[in-house]
Amino acid sequence: MSNRPYFETIVLSDIHIGSEYSKFKEAIAFLRAVDCKKLILNGDIIDGWKLKKNSVKWKKSYTAFLKVLMKKMSKNGTGIIYVRGNHDDFLDQVAPFRFAQISIVKDYVHESHGKRYFVLHGDVFDSITTHVRWLAKMGDVGYSILLWINKHYNRYRLKKERPYYSLSQTIKQKVKTAVSYISDFEKELVALARNLHFDGIICGHIHHPANVFYDGIHYLNSGDWVESLSALVEKTDGTWEILYYEDFCKEFEPDMAEEMLLTETDESTFCSPR
Repeated sequence: MSNRPYFETIVLSDIHIGSEYSKFKEAIAFLRAVDCKKLILNGDIIDGWKLKKNSVKWKKSYTAFLKVLMKKMSKNGTGIIYVRGNHDDFLDQVAPFRFAQISIVKDYVHESHGKRYFVLHGDVFDSITTHVRWLAKMGDVGYSILLWINKHYNRYRLKKERPYYSLSQTIKQKVKTAVSYISDFEKELVALARNLHFDGIICGHIHHPANVFYDGIHYLNSGDWVESLSALVEKTDGTWEILYYEDFCKEFEPDMAEEMLLTETDESTFCSPR
């Protein structure tokens, strides 16, 4: 494909494979449509908290995500860095671990174009997740309820031929405590990067994509594939950009229509309604 986009680095986080609200099929479609030198999976890719429940089983469609990773390594030579998150903290049992072109780590230093970025999921700066695990899971239940409402609200909008609207994202942006939490989270991580003499920091965890500078420190958050469907991409000139799946579809879908018909998993959809 002549118009196939290429990036030096792609960062994805918070896909939450195993959760009924995960847009992992869109994540698969996105990964199949791009090439990159390095792919950083920055935590909560697999939702171990959900999969531990007896009612949630590993599905064949989940394996399609792992297959696309294997294909990128074997055919494209892509290096993959998997940074553990709090929902895939089962990786603590093996990290650090390296096999072929994939590394499983707790954190990572990304060096590119003369700059150094500290990469971590970000849950270590969430005192509730770190110290009060049962309360964090209660919060996870509340978040799931919000996503359930969001799902049914958008079914209604679809019937009325209205575009997708993230009710859950809007609520988070308007609730004072959520806005304050996001702000404090960013400040804490920026302070860490400054103290460790990094040029920037790359994280996920809070499902809030960002690409901003705080007094010379570059703060990057890759967002998620539950609500925002976003990725961080590093271009060949070293600049970073937040890439939203919806915008990506609008730009590249005509060139990829034929390729998506030939994908290995017929359950995977491309640019389909959420």
